Amino acid sequence: MREGNLLKRINSPADLKKLNIKQLPALCDEIRETLIAAVSENGGHLASNLGVVELTVAMHFVFDCPRDEIVFDVGHQSYTHKLLTGRQHRFDTLRKENGLSGFPRPTESEYDTFIAGHSSTSISAAFGISRANHYKMKDDYVIAVIGDGALTGGMAYEALNNAGKAGSKLIVILNDNKMSISKNVGAIARYLAVIRSKPSYYAIKNRFIGFFGKIPFIGAGIKSGLERLKRGLKNMMYTSNMFEDMGFSYLGPVDGHDLGKLTTILATAKKMKRPAFVHINTVKGKGYSFAEQNPKQFHGVPAFDIETGDPFCDSQDNFSYQMGQYLCSLAEEDDRICAITAAMTEGTGLQSFKNYFKDRFYDVGIAEEHAVTFACGMSIKGMVPVFAVYSSFLQRGYDQILHDAAIQKCKIVLAVDRAGIVGEDGETHQGVFDAAFLNTIPGVTVFSPANYQELFLSLHLAVYDVDGVAAVRYPRGAQPVLPADYQPSESPFSLYGSRSGTAIITYGRLFAHACEAARELEEKDTPVQIVKLNRIKPLPDSLFDMLMDYDKLFFFEEGIRSGGIAEHTAAKLLQKGYKGSYHITAIDDRFIPQAPSDVILRRFKLDARGMTEVILESKSR
Repeated sequence: MREGNLLKRINSPADLKKLNIKQLPALCDEIRETLIAAVSENGGHLASNLGVVELTVAMHFVFDCPRDEIVFDVGHQSYTHKLLTGRQHRFDTLRKENGLSGFPRPTESEYDTFIAGHSSTSISAAFGISRANHYKMKDDYVIAVIGDGALTGGMAYEALNNAGKAGSKLIVILNDNKMSISKNVGAIARYLAVIRSKPSYYAIKNRFIGFFGKIPFIGAGIKSGLERLKRGLKNMMYTSNMFEDMGFSYLGPVDGHDLGKLTTILATAKKMKRPAFVHINTVKGKGYSFAEQNPKQFHGVPAFDIETGDPFCDSQDNFSYQMGQYLCSLAEEDDRICAITAAMTEGTGLQSFKNYFKDRFYDVGIAEEHAVTFACGMSIKGMVPVFAVYSSFLQRGYDQILHDAAIQKCKIVLAVDRAGIVGEDGETHQGVFDAAFLNTIPGVTVFSPANYQELFLSLHLAVYDVDGVAAVRYPRGAQPVLPADYQPSESPFSLYGSRSGTAIITYGRLFAHACEAARELEEKDTPVQIVKLNRIKPLPDSLFDMLMDYDKLFFFEEGIRSGGIAEHTAAKLLQKGYKGSYHITAIDDRFIPQAPSDVILRRFKLDARGMTEVILESKSR
């Protein structure tokens, strides 16, 4: 096989196994070139994928997938896995509509064992699969691949606590690209780590102990004594860690970019036939200098210039950055204001706050539940915590918002980023549920600004005018263009356009689409007025009194229909005896796969063209 064409020849892991181990580094180089080229065009998660190229190649070289099953944590680092499992011919469709998902998707391939878009889930899922295999008498391996960042999520420890003692053929691989889990002291400790990672070590150990175990009467005692002696010597020279205490056999750490060591340690884990914890060290962004130097910036990126590493879009022209800057201006004047993030400092626009207000900035790791309750603790002592979090990830903190925050009427602010359609990240990341689930919690106030000016106004109101939980939700990306004559208002709702018997009701960035639709409808002799909700919870009684005067109401909502603001509005109007026509356009009972946000809005008739079509169609009926 000619070097330089290795990747093109691999259509399944079986093809990978035809290579010898000396060819694998060249294959990894080809994979990195392919990853950089694809992500530079389509955007996506680059640094994390570059860091696990060798690991993914080694796993497919050692294990027999799909019989053996790999469960990725978060799943954003599965690009190499996709390339090696028959999908390289479609790799240019990554994150595109009807293309490859940027995350594992079982409906996409038999090699994708479990869907993953949120963190700290892999060990729980892998343990469940391994127990099901046990009951079905299947002798296959299940491998959970989890990053050190995901170990900041409590669910990972719940799973480790259950899985270690079960005796399953479960292998947990820790991809450590940031911090050391266990402290190894001195040359002997390092030497023992190398010895313990060799298959020959366990083969000799098992034969030795097995021999003494068969000696009548005294064999069991000798065997037990040897085990105690081994544990004592190991604990003296090699610090035990919590993974071993939970029942796992700990292997490593090893260089996660050394294919020889990786394949050796994975083969060792296979021989053990019991829960094993494999610790590898990797470099996030490996092989692309810009990503190595700034892995946070290249974690999730838009399309970029390969030669310079610069993104093709303005990194400051977005709601996230603008929120962070305004929060800094508030914190400059008010030393009660704190900022909290769940391992998303850059993603939520808090990098400036972190730099200027270090003593009031808290990155709690991937622990949204903790973040909410932590904020409540700060609140009851007079601080004003602002938790900036993606809508999709806030779902994890629902119980804490309800139980710890709302019941106690804690003064906390939720800066809900990526609210609404997110786009290319697909089903696991669309922020279409927060309006509905926050609407179920008593005492919560929710603002939904349409542009940066309203974002600043909403944040100010949330911090200074709301008692209890306040949420400010805003979309991914830049602000839309609003009509020049539109003026933001502090009122819960506002009207735009001339009075008409027909009204469009909406909120957030859809207001811009509604304004464009109103212009088109005016040209078609179908005038409409726009009712813009600035605050979507609670809705004031005056809103419903006013809506009673319209003959036709069209509510367009960038969120799930069931339990959403449009349905809530419909129920209230019904109670008041509304006799007119009421039509809801929202996201019906489904999850939304990846596609550009404008394409998705078009699909659900939530853009200007769709709004116009909905209203004209109703007119013709």
